[in-house]
Amino acid sequence: MMPDFAAVPTATQNLAAPLTRHFPVLFLSDLHLGSPACREDALHAFLRAHTADTIYLVGDIIDTWVASNANWSPRQHAVLQLLLDRAAAGTRLIFTPGNHDDFFRRYCGQTIAGIQVIQHILHESSNGARYLVIHGDICDVFERNFPRLSRFGARADCAVRSLLGRLNARRRLRGLPDWTLAERVVKRVNDIVRNLDCFDERLAELARLHQADGIICGHFHKPDLHDRHGVAYANCGDWVENSTALAETDSGRLLLLDWAAHGKPAQKVGTHSGFGETAKGI
Repeated sequence: MMPDFAAVPTATQNLAAPLTRHFPVLFLSDLHLGSPACREDALHAFLRAHTADTIYLVGDIIDTWVASNANWSPRQHAVLQLLLDRAAAGTRLIFTPGNHDDFFRRYCGQTIAGIQVIQHILHESSNGARYLVIHGDICDVFERNFPRLSRFGARADCAVRSLLGRLNARRRLRGLPDWTLAERVVKRVNDIVRNLDCFDERLAELARLHQADGIICGHFHKPDLHDRHGVAYANCGDWVENSTALAETDSGRLLLLDWAAHGKPAQKVGTHSGFGETAKGI
């Protein structure tokens, strides 16, 4: 059975008042709240436009590596408050901490403000597929072998994005378009490094070790959905370099949602696996 696209709004609908779309399950990772690199406006808009019975927060939700009062904006506070309000209203929220919010791993097995904190969890979809849900840094060889260098790189990346943010804010005040060249260069360098690392193979093997049909993760800031290694590999992506999330449809299949394309006609972009597809314009 193919994914459920009946609820996908048309371009005309997207241009009208914001619609709320409901999925049984949403998976979000790498929000990096507390970092100036967080795409807070896009993230807040996405959360306002999507509801779910269950929301998995798949790590690096609060970026404790760089978070400070100076970085914590009213919009980021609104994002956190929205999630807390959803939990209070009965949405099931499950948080699997990542390396940037490793502080919360000491609370695994507890419930904080209505949010279950757990190291990893096996999620069973409505069609019976079982997915290991985990942040994914456990399979990051660079992170394990060079943790200090990894932290330095993350802070440097954040500093560059923060500088670009201030620069573009001034350009907008002068009526100039955003300067995106530097950000594109940073993203291109990051993509090259990730393409040299076979992290999806290691994560697929981790799913097999847990006797799961696939894995749902984040961490690598590279949204993807495929089954090239014999099990489903679904990476939620992030809200720093991309604006993506995963959703489970009523039929139990996975959709990789690209919020950067919202307001445009919805389109299915290829069949990436037997488990789901990518949808743009949602």
